[in-house]
Amino acid sequence: MRALITGASSGIGRDMARVLSDMGYDLVLVARRAERLEELKKTLKTKVDIISLDLSEAENCYALHAQAGKIDVLINNAGFGLFGDFIEADLEEELKMLRVNSQAMHILMKLYLRDFTACDRGYILNVASAAGFMPGGPLLNTYYATKAYILNLSRGVSRELKKHKSHVVVSALCPGPVQTEFEAVAGVDFASVGLKSEKVARYAIKKLFRGKMVIVPGVIFKVGRVLAKLLPDSWLLSAAYIIQAPRRRAVEGKKHE
Repeated sequence: MRALITGASSGIGRDMARVLSDMGYDLVLVARRAERLEELKKTLKTKVDIISLDLSEAENCYALHAQAGKIDVLINNAGFGLFGDFIEADLEEELKMLRVNSQAMHILMKLYLRDFTACDRGYILNVASAAGFMPGGPLLNTYYATKAYILNLSRGVSRELKKHKSHVVVSALCPGPVQTEFEAVAGVDFASVGLKSEKVARYAIKKLFRGKMVIVPGVIFKVGRVLAKLLPDSWLLSAAYIIQAPRRRAVEGKKHE
């Protein structure tokens, strides 16, 4: 058995590699930072192939599918965030985020779903976020939008597969804040509330193999998902802004130190 993981150099992707290796899966690990992947490879128990690619380029996604060969599990984990007011955010970085978070996931899911349905087996896990349940995310607007895209596409495709009585599984992982390098890239600090990435990775893999369509680690975030369905959008948007605003002040304070 063989699994491909994008964004495998750190955080949830790295820890999923460890979980799957412990389960006996050979791995194809994908990220831009090959040196990080080499370090991870030394700690794993099974055969590991390393592919260093920038998935913000569509042609690299097609190349990855051609190069990786046959797999049984696809984990679309590559992604990053940008923090700040939408009007001030760097447009080129936002467009790159759209390509990495959404476009790369879309291409790889499409290509591997065709492979999996041809033999009527396989697992796809798309890493979304609890942010995907929200109507929007002030100060993290583009990031929230990409995660809603991942969540909704995954749910729709999963339903199509069930209607066709397919044995292929498509799941969306929707964690709340997780203690990973996302914080440093996006410019936020989730250390006080974030779940451990190792715990999220182990829970996600277990639920994926049980065929769970939407995976939400942590009781607090399961409750939050229910509240997101019940509360008015205006309340949720205000709450999101209130939660993010202190982080913006902290980031701006660091810039002036």
